[in-house]
Amino acid sequence: MNKSVGNTARLIGVGLRALLVLTLVCGVIYPLAVTGIAQGLFNDKANGSEISADGKVVGSELIGQTYNLPSKPGEETPSPDLKWFQPRPSNGLGANSVNTQYKLILSGATNRSGDNEELIQWVKDAKAAVVKDNSTADHKVRPSDVPAEAVTSSASGLDPHISPQYADLQAHRVAQKNHLDVKQVQKLVADHTDGRILGFMGEPRVNVLKLNIALKELTEK
Repeated sequence: MNKSVGNTARLIGVGLRALLVLTLVCGVIYPLAVTGIAQGLFNDKANGSEISADGKVVGSELIGQTYNLPSKPGEETPSPDLKWFQPRPSNGLGANSVNTQYKLILSGATNRSGDNEELIQWVKDAKAAVVKDNSTADHKVRPSDVPAEAVTSSASGLDPHISPQYADLQAHRVAQKNHLDVKQVQKLVADHTDGRILGFMGEPRVNVLKLNIALKELTEK
């Protein structure tokens, strides 16, 4: 009996020591080491890839934003502010309905199939809006000019990038709205076009937030 109690006590002691050591290693030392390495070597990425303008953080280069006019009374969806470059649609985003203490936006896709009538109508409406919004007196946009990402949302609904083709399509409208030369705006797009990762992965892309920050700086000169 005494031997059995002694073995049990010994096992409990071993278990408690293992718990203490693992808690110290996995719960304190390892997180501190990983955090230290991340902050030391990848400080920008570890802190959310924040983008600053005028001395304050205005967003993250990993999360898309909308650039809309203030909502009018009774308006369900605010109109886009056409002096800015516009991102991809975000039809998959939903509003928080559980925790009503905070107004949150939930990331997500539309989950509609390719032959879904509602999705087809969204695409048609979006294409018509892109053609209308980006046509100017001296530059008419054709429906065939509209790239796919201009009328479809990403899987998350938060894609921060658009293609150089979509950015170029918006250049005439942005130039007109901001009283700039089209060539200035097109150069801005070219300067903010990122190539394929490692030269072969993905597609060339333009970060809309960075592009709009550069546009704001250009209009203030």
